[in-house]
Amino acid sequence: MYITTTIPYVNARPHLGHALELVQADVLARHHRRRGEPVRFQTGTDDNSLKNVLAAEAEGVPVRELVDRNAAAFEALRGPLDLSFDSFIRTSAHPGHRAGVERIWQATRDDLYQRHYEGLYCVGCEQFYPEGPCPEGHAARLQHVSEKNWFFRLSRYQDALSELIRSGQLRIEPVARRNEVLAFIEAGLDDISISRSAARARGWGIPVPGDPGQVVYVWWDALANYITALEGDDYDRWWVAEPRKVHLMGKGVIRFHAVYWPAMLLSAGEPLPTGIFVHDYLTVDGRKISKSAGNTADPLALVDAYGVDAVRWWLLREVPRVGDADFTEERLVARADEDLANGLGNLVNRVATMVHRFLDGHVPPAGEALVDVPVDEALEAFDFRRAAVAVWAIVEEANRYVERTQPWQQTRAQQEVSLGTLVHACRELAVQLEPFLPTAAARVAAAVGGERLPRPAPLFRRLARAGAGG
Repeated sequence: MYITTTIPYVNARPHLGHALELVQADVLARHHRRRGEPVRFQTGTDDNSLKNVLAAEAEGVPVRELVDRNAAAFEALRGPLDLSFDSFIRTSAHPGHRAGVERIWQATRDDLYQRHYEGLYCVGCEQFYPEGPCPEGHAARLQHVSEKNWFFRLSRYQDALSELIRSGQLRIEPVARRNEVLAFIEAGLDDISISRSAARARGWGIPVPGDPGQVVYVWWDALANYITALEGDDYDRWWVAEPRKVHLMGKGVIRFHAVYWPAMLLSAGEPLPTGIFVHDYLTVDGRKISKSAGNTADPLALVDAYGVDAVRWWLLREVPRVGDADFTEERLVARADEDLANGLGNLVNRVATMVHRFLDGHVPPAGEALVDVPVDEALEAFDFRRAAVAVWAIVEEANRYVERTQPWQQTRAQQEVSLGTLVHACRELAVQLEPFLPTAAARVAAAVGGERLPRPAPLFRRLARAGAGG
Protein backbone atom coordinates (compact mmCIF):
# COMPACT_ATOMS: atom_id res chain seq x y z
CA MET A 1 0.00 0.00 0.00
CA TYR A 2 1.24 3.49 -0.90
CA ILE A 3 0.03 5.88 1.83
CA THR A 4 0.45 9.64 1.56
CA THR A 5 -0.53 12.66 3.58
CA THR A 6 -1.06 16.11 2.19
CA ILE A 7 2.04 18.31 2.27
CA PRO A 8 1.32 21.45 4.35
CA TYR A 9 2.47 24.98 3.67
CA VAL A 10 5.44 25.99 5.82
CA ASN A 11 4.45 29.57 6.53
CA ALA A 12 4.44 28.62 10.22
CA ARG A 13 5.33 25.73 12.50
CA PRO A 14 3.16 22.57 12.61
CA HIS A 15 -0.02 22.42 14.69
CA LEU A 16 -2.15 19.60 16.06
CA GLY A 17 -4.22 19.34 12.88
CA HIS A 18 -1.09 18.29 11.01
CA ALA A 19 -0.34 15.76 13.75
CA LEU A 20 -3.82 14.24 13.32
CA GLU A 21 -3.26 13.37 9.66
CA LEU A 22 0.28 12.13 10.26
CA VAL A 23 -0.81 9.87 13.11
CA GLN A 24 -3.73 8.47 11.10
CA ALA A 25 -1.41 7.67 8.20
CA ASP A 26 1.08 6.12 10.61
CA VAL A 27 -1.58 3.81 12.05
CA LEU A 28 -2.49 2.59 8.56
CA ALA A 29 1.16 2.04 7.66
CA ARG A 30 1.97 0.14 10.86
CA HIS A 31 -1.22 -1.92 10.64
CA HIS A 32 -0.52 -3.09 7.10
CA ARG A 33 3.16 -3.73 7.82
CA ARG A 34 2.15 -5.87 10.81
CA ARG A 35 0.02 -7.93 8.43
CA GLY A 36 3.11 -8.55 6.32
CA GLU A 37 2.09 -6.26 3.47
CA PRO A 38 4.57 -3.99 1.64
CA VAL A 39 4.00 -0.36 2.60
CA ARG A 40 5.43 3.01 1.60
CA PHE A 41 4.34 5.89 3.84
CA GLN A 42 5.17 9.33 2.45
CA THR A 43 4.75 12.85 3.78
CA GLY A 44 6.51 16.18 3.29
CA THR A 45 6.06 19.94 2.94
CA ASP A 46 4.72 22.32 0.29
CA ASP A 47 7.46 24.94 0.06
CA ASN A 48 6.44 26.77 -3.12
CA SER A 49 3.52 28.82 -1.83
CA LEU A 50 2.84 32.55 -1.88
CA LYS A 51 1.79 32.12 1.76
CA ASN A 52 5.37 31.19 2.56
CA VAL A 53 6.68 34.24 0.69
CA LEU A 54 4.34 36.61 2.54
CA ALA A 55 5.21 35.03 5.90
CA ALA A 56 8.90 35.56 5.22
CA GLU A 57 8.26 39.19 4.21
CA ALA A 58 6.28 39.77 7.41
CA GLU A 59 9.11 38.28 9.47
CA GLY A 60 11.79 40.16 7.56
CA VAL A 61 13.79 37.08 6.61
CA PRO A 62 14.68 35.49 3.25
CA VAL A 63 12.08 33.06 1.94
CA ARG A 64 14.63 30.24 1.82
CA GLU A 65 15.49 30.75 5.48
CA LEU A 66 11.87 30.62 6.62
CA VAL A 67 11.02 27.65 4.40
CA ASP A 68 14.04 25.63 5.53
CA ARG A 69 13.43 26.35 9.20
CA ASN A 70 9.74 25.51 9.22
CA ALA A 71 10.07 22.48 6.93
CA ALA A 72 12.65 21.10 9.37
CA ALA A 73 10.09 21.49 12.17
CA PHE A 74 7.60 19.36 10.25
CA GLU A 75 10.16 16.66 9.51
CA ALA A 76 11.21 16.70 13.17
CA LEU A 77 7.73 15.51 14.23
CA ARG A 78 8.89 12.00 13.37
CA GLY A 79 10.51 11.23 16.71
CA PRO A 80 8.16 12.95 19.16
CA LEU A 81 5.02 11.53 17.48
CA ASP A 82 6.46 8.02 16.90
CA LEU A 83 5.98 8.32 13.14
CA SER A 84 7.28 5.67 10.75
CA PHE A 85 7.19 7.46 7.39
CA ASP A 86 9.51 6.06 4.73
CA SER A 87 10.11 9.28 2.82
CA PHE A 88 9.76 13.03 3.33
CA ILE A 89 9.62 15.31 0.28
CA ARG A 90 10.21 19.05 0.26
CA THR A 91 9.01 20.57 -2.99
CA SER A 92 11.69 23.29 -3.03
CA ALA A 93 14.55 20.93 -2.24
CA HIS A 94 13.80 17.47 -3.64
CA PRO A 95 16.18 16.96 -6.58
CA GLY A 96 13.60 15.38 -8.86
CA HIS A 97 10.53 17.45 -8.03
CA ARG A 98 10.93 20.36 -10.46
CA ALA A 99 11.75 18.03 -13.35
CA GLY A 100 8.73 15.90 -12.45
CA VAL A 101 6.40 18.91 -12.40
CA GLU A 102 7.74 20.00 -15.79
CA ARG A 103 7.25 16.49 -17.15
CA ILE A 104 3.59 16.41 -16.04
CA TRP A 105 3.07 19.90 -17.48
CA GLN A 106 4.36 18.78 -20.86
CA ALA A 107 2.33 15.55 -20.71
CA THR A 108 -0.87 17.60 -20.27
CA ARG A 109 0.06 20.15 -22.93
CA ASP A 110 -2.90 19.31 -25.17
CA ASP A 111 -5.23 20.41 -22.35
CA LEU A 112 -3.46 23.72 -21.62
CA TYR A 113 -4.16 27.16 -23.05
CA GLN A 114 -3.71 30.82 -22.10
CA ARG A 115 -6.31 33.49 -21.44
CA HIS A 116 -6.85 36.59 -19.36
CA TYR A 117 -8.38 35.99 -15.96
CA GLU A 118 -9.92 38.19 -13.33
CA GLY A 119 -11.16 37.10 -9.92
CA LEU A 120 -10.89 37.15 -6.13
CA TYR A 121 -7.94 35.25 -4.71
CA CYS A 122 -7.49 33.90 -1.18
CA VAL A 123 -3.81 33.59 -0.34
CA GLY A 124 -4.70 31.40 2.64
CA CYS A 125 -6.34 28.80 0.38
CA GLU A 126 -4.19 29.60 -2.68
CA GLN A 127 -7.45 29.54 -4.63
CA PHE A 128 -9.79 31.83 -6.60
CA TYR A 129 -13.36 32.33 -5.35
CA PRO A 130 -16.32 33.98 -7.12
CA GLU A 131 -17.06 36.13 -4.09
CA GLY A 132 -15.98 36.70 -0.50
CA PRO A 133 -15.46 36.07 2.30
CA CYS A 134 -13.19 33.00 2.25
CA PRO A 135 -15.33 29.88 2.96
CA GLU A 136 -12.44 28.40 4.98
CA GLY A 137 -12.51 31.34 7.38
CA HIS A 138 -9.22 33.05 6.48
CA ALA A 139 -9.43 36.57 7.87
CA ALA A 140 -7.47 38.40 5.16
CA ARG A 141 -9.57 40.07 2.49
CA LEU A 142 -9.69 38.33 -0.88
CA GLN A 143 -7.37 39.97 -3.39
CA HIS A 144 -8.67 41.17 -6.73
CA VAL A 145 -6.36 39.67 -9.34
CA SER A 146 -6.32 40.43 -13.06
CA GLU A 147 -3.69 38.70 -15.17
CA LYS A 148 -3.03 36.39 -18.09
CA ASN A 149 -2.66 32.77 -16.92
CA TRP A 150 -2.36 29.27 -18.22
CA PHE A 151 -5.56 27.22 -17.93
CA PHE A 152 -6.24 23.49 -17.75
CA ARG A 153 -9.28 22.04 -19.56
CA LEU A 154 -10.83 20.50 -16.47
CA SER A 155 -14.24 20.63 -18.15
CA ARG A 156 -13.06 17.95 -20.60
CA TYR A 157 -12.89 15.39 -17.76
CA GLN A 158 -16.27 15.88 -16.11
CA ASP A 159 -17.85 12.62 -17.32
CA ALA A 160 -14.70 10.57 -16.77
CA LEU A 161 -14.31 11.79 -13.18
CA SER A 162 -17.95 11.10 -12.38
CA GLU A 163 -17.64 7.55 -13.70
CA LEU A 164 -14.40 6.90 -11.80
CA ILE A 165 -16.04 7.82 -8.51
CA ARG A 166 -19.42 6.21 -9.11
CA SER A 167 -17.80 2.95 -10.18
CA GLY A 168 -15.61 2.85 -7.08
CA GLN A 169 -12.41 2.86 -9.10
CA LEU A 170 -11.60 6.02 -7.16
CA ARG A 171 -12.94 5.36 -3.67
CA ILE A 172 -13.73 8.35 -1.45
CA GLU A 173 -14.45 7.91 2.25
CA PRO A 174 -16.59 8.77 4.06
CA VAL A 175 -19.62 8.52 1.77
CA ALA A 176 -20.76 12.04 2.60
CA ARG A 177 -17.54 13.40 1.07
CA ARG A 178 -17.96 11.15 -1.98
CA ASN A 179 -21.43 12.57 -2.52
CA GLU A 180 -20.11 16.10 -2.05
CA VAL A 181 -17.48 15.57 -4.75
CA LEU A 182 -19.99 14.03 -7.15
CA ALA A 183 -22.37 16.94 -6.65
CA PHE A 184 -19.57 19.39 -7.40
CA ILE A 185 -18.55 17.54 -10.56
CA GLU A 186 -22.06 17.01 -11.88
CA ALA A 187 -22.98 20.67 -11.36
CA GLY A 188 -20.50 21.37 -14.16
CA LEU A 189 -16.74 21.82 -14.16
CA ASP A 190 -15.04 25.00 -15.32
CA ASP A 191 -11.49 25.12 -16.62
CA ILE A 192 -9.01 26.16 -13.92
CA SER A 193 -6.12 28.60 -13.82
CA ILE A 194 -2.87 26.70 -13.23
CA SER A 195 -0.25 29.46 -13.30
CA ARG A 196 0.43 32.75 -11.58
CA SER A 197 2.49 35.71 -12.73
CA ALA A 198 6.07 35.45 -11.53
CA ALA A 199 5.79 39.03 -10.30
CA ARG A 200 2.83 38.24 -8.02
CA ALA A 201 4.63 35.10 -6.81
CA ARG A 202 7.71 37.25 -6.04
CA GLY A 203 9.67 34.89 -8.29
CA TRP A 204 9.21 32.00 -5.84
CA GLY A 205 8.08 28.70 -7.34
CA ILE A 206 8.64 26.58 -10.42
CA PRO A 207 8.65 28.53 -13.71
CA VAL A 208 6.18 27.42 -16.35
CA PRO A 209 8.10 25.49 -19.02
CA GLY A 210 8.78 27.89 -21.88
CA ASP A 211 7.14 30.84 -20.10
CA PRO A 212 9.42 32.24 -17.35
CA GLY A 213 7.03 35.14 -16.70
CA GLN A 214 4.66 32.64 -15.05
CA VAL A 215 5.13 30.14 -12.21
CA VAL A 216 3.26 26.88 -11.88
CA TYR A 217 0.19 27.15 -9.62
CA VAL A 218 1.17 25.90 -6.20
CA TRP A 219 -1.50 23.18 -6.13
CA TRP A 220 -0.47 21.82 -9.53
CA ASP A 221 3.08 21.82 -8.19
CA ALA A 222 2.18 20.26 -4.82
CA LEU A 223 -0.12 17.50 -6.04
CA ALA A 224 2.64 16.25 -8.31
CA ASN A 225 4.69 15.32 -5.23
CA TYR A 226 2.85 12.00 -4.94
CA ILE A 227 4.65 11.01 -8.14
CA THR A 228 7.79 13.15 -8.16
CA ALA A 229 9.00 11.72 -4.84
CA LEU A 230 9.05 8.28 -6.49
CA GLU A 231 12.20 7.98 -8.54
CA GLY A 232 13.25 5.19 -10.89
CA ASP A 233 12.15 1.78 -9.71
CA ASP A 234 10.14 3.35 -6.86
CA TYR A 235 7.86 4.99 -9.42
CA ASP A 236 7.23 1.69 -11.17
CA ARG A 237 6.76 -0.16 -7.89
CA TRP A 238 4.56 2.27 -5.97
CA TRP A 239 2.67 4.27 -8.61
CA VAL A 240 2.39 1.93 -11.59
CA ALA A 241 2.29 -1.55 -10.03
CA GLU A 242 0.90 -0.89 -6.53
CA PRO A 243 -2.81 -1.83 -6.42
CA ARG A 244 -3.61 0.41 -3.42
CA LYS A 245 -2.61 4.06 -3.49
CA VAL A 246 -4.28 6.02 -0.70
CA HIS A 247 -4.26 9.77 -0.04
CA LEU A 248 -5.19 11.15 3.41
CA MET A 249 -6.37 14.76 3.68
CA GLY A 250 -8.56 17.30 5.45
CA LYS A 251 -11.98 18.19 4.07
CA GLY A 252 -10.84 21.66 2.96
CA VAL A 253 -8.64 20.26 0.17
CA ILE A 254 -10.81 17.44 -1.15
CA ARG A 255 -11.61 19.26 -4.39
CA PHE A 256 -7.94 19.44 -5.31
CA HIS A 257 -7.35 15.75 -4.64
CA ALA A 258 -10.61 14.21 -5.85
CA VAL A 259 -11.20 16.43 -8.90
CA TYR A 260 -8.13 18.36 -10.07
CA TRP A 261 -5.53 15.67 -9.34
CA PRO A 262 -7.22 12.72 -11.08
CA ALA A 263 -8.03 14.98 -14.04
CA MET A 264 -4.35 15.93 -14.27
CA LEU A 265 -3.41 12.26 -14.20
CA LEU A 266 -5.95 11.33 -16.85
CA SER A 267 -4.62 14.09 -19.07
CA ALA A 268 -1.01 13.01 -18.50
CA GLY A 269 -1.79 9.33 -19.08
CA GLU A 270 -0.73 8.41 -15.54
CA PRO A 271 -2.21 5.74 -13.23
CA LEU A 272 -4.75 7.02 -10.70
CA PRO A 273 -4.89 6.79 -6.91
CA THR A 274 -7.36 4.22 -5.62
CA GLY A 275 -8.50 5.75 -2.33
CA ILE A 276 -9.06 9.15 -0.77
CA PHE A 277 -9.72 9.36 2.96
CA VAL A 278 -11.03 12.68 4.20
CA HIS A 279 -10.97 13.74 7.83
CA ASP A 280 -12.79 16.71 9.28
CA TYR A 281 -11.16 19.50 11.28
CA LEU A 282 -9.83 19.81 14.75
CA THR A 283 -11.10 22.90 16.50
CA VAL A 284 -10.10 24.86 19.58
CA ASP A 285 -13.06 26.45 21.35
CA GLY A 286 -15.18 25.66 18.32
CA ARG A 287 -12.86 27.27 15.76
CA LYS A 288 -10.80 25.40 13.15
CA ILE A 289 -7.16 25.10 14.18
CA SER A 290 -5.28 27.42 11.88
CA LYS A 291 -1.81 28.92 11.72
CA SER A 292 -3.19 32.16 10.31
CA ALA A 293 -5.93 32.40 12.95
CA GLY A 294 -3.38 31.97 15.72
CA ASN A 295 -5.38 29.34 17.63
CA THR A 296 -2.92 26.50 17.15
CA ALA A 297 -2.08 23.67 19.51
CA ASP A 298 1.60 22.77 19.38
CA PRO A 299 2.03 18.98 19.14
CA LEU A 300 5.62 19.11 20.36
CA ALA A 301 4.64 21.06 23.47
CA LEU A 302 1.80 18.63 24.13
CA VAL A 303 4.12 15.63 23.81
CA ASP A 304 6.64 17.29 26.11
CA ALA A 305 3.94 17.93 28.69
CA TYR A 306 1.87 14.75 28.50
CA GLY A 307 3.81 12.18 26.48
CA VAL A 308 3.35 10.74 23.00
CA ASP A 309 0.91 8.04 24.14
CA ALA A 310 -1.56 10.59 25.52
CA VAL A 311 -1.40 12.75 22.39
CA ARG A 312 -1.73 9.91 19.89
CA TRP A 313 -4.49 8.26 21.91
CA TRP A 314 -6.60 11.43 22.06
CA LEU A 315 -6.26 11.93 18.29
CA LEU A 316 -7.30 8.35 17.57
CA ARG A 317 -9.86 7.77 20.31
CA GLU A 318 -11.65 11.13 20.25
CA VAL A 319 -11.71 12.32 16.63
CA PRO A 320 -14.82 10.99 14.85
CA ARG A 321 -14.90 9.67 11.30
CA VAL A 322 -17.37 12.41 10.41
CA GLY A 323 -17.61 15.76 12.18
CA ASP A 324 -15.15 18.15 13.77
CA ALA A 325 -13.52 17.44 17.13
CA ASP A 326 -12.90 20.16 19.68
CA PHE A 327 -9.55 19.92 21.45
CA THR A 328 -8.72 21.00 24.97
CA GLU A 329 -5.89 19.88 27.21
CA GLU A 330 -8.45 18.93 29.84
CA ARG A 331 -10.00 16.44 27.41
CA LEU A 332 -6.60 15.03 26.52
CA VAL A 333 -5.72 14.56 30.19
CA ALA A 334 -9.10 13.04 31.05
CA ARG A 335 -8.91 10.52 28.20
CA ALA A 336 -5.31 9.54 29.04
CA ASP A 337 -6.05 9.10 32.73
CA GLU A 338 -9.24 7.14 32.15
CA ASP A 339 -8.00 4.85 29.38
CA LEU A 340 -4.25 4.61 29.74
CA ALA A 341 -3.56 4.97 33.45
CA ASN A 342 -6.78 3.63 34.97
CA GLY A 343 -7.70 1.23 32.17
CA LEU A 344 -4.72 -0.28 30.35
CA GLY A 345 -2.04 0.39 32.95
CA ASN A 346 -4.15 -0.83 35.83
CA LEU A 347 -5.13 -4.03 33.97
CA VAL A 348 -1.57 -5.03 33.10
CA ASN A 349 -0.30 -4.19 36.58
CA ARG A 350 -3.16 -6.11 38.17
CA VAL A 351 -2.57 -9.21 36.06
CA ALA A 352 1.20 -9.18 36.65
CA THR A 353 0.66 -8.72 40.38
CA MET A 354 -1.67 -11.74 40.56
CA VAL A 355 0.72 -13.88 38.52
CA HIS A 356 3.48 -13.10 41.01
CA ARG A 357 1.24 -13.50 44.05
CA PHE A 358 -0.41 -16.78 43.09
CA LEU A 359 1.98 -18.39 40.59
CA ASP A 360 5.39 -17.04 41.68
CA GLY A 361 5.62 -15.00 38.49
CA HIS A 362 5.49 -18.02 36.18
CA VAL A 363 3.17 -17.67 33.19
CA PRO A 364 0.75 -20.60 32.72
CA PRO A 365 -0.30 -21.86 29.26
CA ALA A 366 -2.40 -19.45 27.23
CA GLY A 367 -6.10 -19.64 27.89
CA GLU A 368 -9.04 -18.73 25.75
CA ALA A 369 -9.30 -15.58 23.64
CA LEU A 370 -11.61 -13.17 25.42
CA VAL A 371 -12.86 -11.10 22.48
CA ASP A 372 -12.62 -10.80 18.71
CA VAL A 373 -10.92 -7.57 17.69
CA PRO A 374 -12.37 -6.17 14.41
CA VAL A 375 -9.54 -3.69 13.83
CA ASP A 376 -9.05 -4.76 10.20
CA GLU A 377 -12.66 -3.99 9.36
CA ALA A 378 -12.58 -0.58 11.03
CA LEU A 379 -9.34 0.52 9.38
CA GLU A 380 -10.52 -0.74 6.01
CA ALA A 381 -13.36 1.77 6.44
CA PHE A 382 -10.81 4.42 7.52
CA ASP A 383 -12.57 4.69 10.87
CA PHE A 384 -9.77 5.26 13.35
CA ARG A 385 -11.99 5.90 16.34
CA ARG A 386 -13.90 2.66 15.79
CA ALA A 387 -10.59 0.83 15.42
CA ALA A 388 -9.33 2.29 18.70
CA VAL A 389 -12.58 1.32 20.43
CA ALA A 390 -12.19 -2.22 19.05
CA VAL A 391 -8.72 -2.51 20.62
CA TRP A 392 -10.08 -1.11 23.85
CA ALA A 393 -12.65 -3.88 23.99
CA ILE A 394 -9.82 -6.18 25.07
CA VAL A 395 -9.17 -4.02 28.14
CA GLU A 396 -12.84 -3.85 29.02
CA GLU A 397 -13.46 -7.57 28.56
CA ALA A 398 -10.32 -8.51 30.51
CA ASN A 399 -11.41 -6.34 33.43
CA ARG A 400 -14.86 -7.95 33.35
CA TYR A 401 -13.19 -11.38 33.27
CA VAL A 402 -11.20 -10.53 36.42
CA GLU A 403 -14.37 -9.56 38.26
CA ARG A 404 -16.20 -12.60 36.96
CA THR A 405 -13.54 -15.19 37.85
CA GLN A 406 -12.02 -13.50 40.95
CA PRO A 407 -8.67 -15.36 40.80
CA TRP A 408 -7.94 -14.53 44.45
CA GLN A 409 -10.72 -16.92 45.43
CA GLN A 410 -9.78 -19.75 43.05
CA THR A 411 -7.81 -22.94 43.48
CA ARG A 412 -4.29 -23.11 42.01
CA ALA A 413 -5.55 -25.07 38.99
CA GLN A 414 -8.30 -22.52 38.39
CA GLN A 415 -5.83 -19.65 38.77
CA GLU A 416 -3.61 -21.13 36.10
CA VAL A 417 -6.56 -21.12 33.68
CA SER A 418 -7.82 -17.65 34.52
CA LEU A 419 -4.40 -15.97 34.74
CA GLY A 420 -3.24 -17.74 31.57
CA THR A 421 -6.27 -16.27 29.85
CA LEU A 422 -5.51 -12.79 31.22
CA VAL A 423 -1.82 -12.85 30.30
CA HIS A 424 -2.80 -13.99 26.80
CA ALA A 425 -5.27 -11.08 26.60
CA CYS A 426 -2.58 -8.59 27.63
CA ARG A 427 -0.18 -9.99 25.06
CA GLU A 428 -2.83 -9.76 22.36
CA LEU A 429 -3.51 -6.21 23.51
CA ALA A 430 0.17 -5.32 22.98
CA VAL A 431 0.01 -6.71 19.43
CA GLN A 432 -3.23 -4.95 18.52
CA LEU A 433 -2.17 -1.68 20.17
CA GLU A 434 1.15 -1.39 18.32
CA PRO A 435 -0.12 0.57 15.27
CA PHE A 436 -1.91 3.03 17.56
CA LEU A 437 0.57 3.45 20.44
CA PRO A 438 3.87 1.82 19.48
CA THR A 439 5.70 3.03 22.59
CA ALA A 440 2.98 1.93 24.99
CA ALA A 441 2.57 -1.38 23.16
CA ALA A 442 6.27 -2.12 23.66
CA ARG A 443 5.93 -1.45 27.39
CA VAL A 444 2.91 -3.73 27.65
CA ALA A 445 4.73 -6.47 25.71
CA ALA A 446 7.73 -6.20 28.05
CA ALA A 447 5.49 -6.34 31.13
CA VAL A 448 3.75 -9.59 30.10
CA GLY A 449 6.39 -11.27 27.94
CA GLY A 450 8.50 -14.32 28.67
CA GLU A 451 7.90 -17.43 30.73
CA ARG A 452 8.35 -15.48 33.96
CA LEU A 453 6.98 -11.97 34.30
CA PRO A 454 9.09 -9.09 35.55
CA ARG A 455 7.99 -7.40 38.75
CA PRO A 456 5.01 -5.12 37.97
CA ALA A 457 5.66 -1.41 37.64
CA PRO A 458 3.34 1.45 36.61
CA LEU A 459 3.08 1.76 32.82
CA PHE A 460 1.49 5.22 32.75
CA ARG A 461 1.54 8.17 35.10
CA ARG A 462 -1.61 10.01 35.91
CA LEU A 463 -1.52 13.39 34.25
CA ALA A 464 -2.19 16.84 35.58
CA ARG A 465 -2.74 19.91 33.44
CA ALA A 466 0.71 21.11 32.46
CA GLY A 467 -0.28 24.30 30.65
CA ALA A 468 1.30 23.33 27.32
CA GLY A 469 0.02 23.70 23.82
CA GLY A 470 -2.88 25.82 22.60
